[in-house]
Amino acid sequence: MIGKMHRLSKIFQPSLVIPKSAVIKNQDTTSKSQRLMLDQGLIRQAGNGTFYILPLLQRSLQKAVALVDFQMQQHVGAEKLTLPTLISSNLWRKSGRLELADAELMKTIDRHGKTLILGPTHEESITTLIAAISPVSYRQFPLRLYQISTKFRDEMKPRFGLMRAKEFLMKDLYTFDIDLKEAHKTYELINDTYRQLLEVIGVPYVKVRGDTGLMGGSTSHEYHFLSEVGEDQLMHCSTCGLSYNLEVLSEQKKPCERCNNKNFSKQTGIEVAHAFILEDKYSKALGARFLDQTGKPGVLQMGCYGIGITRLIAASIEVQSSETDIRWPLAIAPFKVCVIPPKEGSKEETVAGAWAEKLLHEVCKIPGLESDVLVDDRNSMTIGRRLMEAKKTGYPIVIVVGTKAASESNELFEIYNQLQETQIVLGFNETLLEIDRICHNRKKMK
Repeated sequence: MIGKMHRLSKIFQPSLVIPKSAVIKNQDTTSKSQRLMLDQGLIRQAGNGTFYILPLLQRSLQKAVALVDFQMQQHVGAEKLTLPTLISSNLWRKSGRLELADAELMKTIDRHGKTLILGPTHEESITTLIAAISPVSYRQFPLRLYQISTKFRDEMKPRFGLMRAKEFLMKDLYTFDIDLKEAHKTYELINDTYRQLLEVIGVPYVKVRGDTGLMGGSTSHEYHFLSEVGEDQLMHCSTCGLSYNLEVLSEQKKPCERCNNKNFSKQTGIEVAHAFILEDKYSKALGARFLDQTGKPGVLQMGCYGIGITRLIAASIEVQSSETDIRWPLAIAPFKVCVIPPKEGSKEETVAGAWAEKLLHEVCKIPGLESDVLVDDRNSMTIGRRLMEAKKTGYPIVIVVGTKAASESNELFEIYNQLQETQIVLGFNETLLEIDRICHNRKKMK
């Protein structure tokens, strides 16, 4: 009937059923997003702070990666590469971070007795690469290189699922400029790109002044989704609107730098992205240089810019979902449309079954939905049960082809818009138009 359509019956989605009488231990390590993703078969616990990413969430992850790739390459002009996961501890010693970060570093020793670090971040690695080919002519800059790879951090207390794990997927961009003025231009460009990316995701966020901390450098901004389970305290100036991470204000020990106001409101946030101007902290220590217009060597000015891909997805679910149902941002939902055809052997199947096939065929012609439509072909189950599960999994648009579509006089389809929590009934052509509108006119969405 459905041909090569994505079929729910063929998707590995092992839901987690917990008896009502069960006693859940380590309650402080869980969050709403972790519980919902476990319940709906998106993740499974592998170990303390490590998770299996299952097929539905993998689709979401791939979409997030594609969005980041587009922004990095089209708006920033960055080139993608892959840096080694294993990094010599000597590089971290040269940069001065080995002792400072030692407790959170995951390390291994090779057969020759050399200590290697499983990279939590790659400033030392990328700088060593540039240093190996230095000095390079000033004409080659700015240089912007990024990767999306698995990072490792030996968290003392992993919790909240993918939001604070020992192993996570992250985009890290490293930039090299010939002076601080150019480095600040790059910084503004990438912060503007982050704004565009987060607007596409569609989850409300705040940008705050951040602490440079272990990364070093002179300037830092963080991007947060507001949430009660957030681990960062954010301070918002009541006069000018400038926001800070509490760590920055504690260090400053003074009022708002812009308006001198001392009154702040406090919120909690989940950090999903950050930006740093590193200056020459790493380039000077590791020898990354360039040749200026006169042929003299100079030290490169660096920046680093991270986005936690897995954390971004988990935080989106945490902020937008109810206690029982996942709510995805449209841009990173595993599937945008889920179609529920009639139950096998029902009186609706004879008439409405053909309409379901026709609807699926036409929906897949809508631009952008060619591979984004899922049919719940578990036709031995009632429509009601499949609808309930579709709502829990959170597909943004759910179309029910049931009793109303079996009418001989006027075929109607039930459209559940999960983004706006609305339900309407429309005819065939109107249903296609409504799906197209929801998927392509973000202004009308919440």
